[in-house]
Amino acid sequence: MINYETLQKLLIHLKRQFENHLAADKRLELSDLDREALAESVIQHFETCYDTLWKILKHYLADELGLVNVPNSPKPVFRLANENNLLSSPIEQWLLYASARTRTAHDYSNKKAMECLQTIPQFIDDAAKLYQTLTDESLP
Repeated sequence: MINYETLQKLLIHLKRQFENHLAADKRLELSDLDREALAESVIQHFETCYDTLWKILKHYLADELGLVNVPNSPKPVFRLANENNLLSSPIEQWLLYASARTRTAHDYSNKKAMECLQTIPQFIDDAAKLYQTLTDESLP
């Protein structure tokens, strides 16, 4: 049986941290360094959430759907999930998330950070829908 508890917590925390990041501009007590740290935290939460999601999806494909030879890397796992009608958004969107994850692996330059941050709201929505598909539960 697959344990979805960690994924649930990560998704909730990513959503809250992203909301905190969005509200940072209104918080005058924060320095530019504080705002940058919030952005980096959101990106790190995205990375952790993304990594956990595709690994759980891999187990779901194998354990729940009974598929054999499920690949051990994110893009093929998402393609297989798409073939099995598990994704609410087109596969191209999930491949954008994969690219965002890859680009931020060791480089949080301002441009890459901003590009990643722009994908996160849609990722949160898509990941929550996928979570619901896998668990038959909505996020609290």
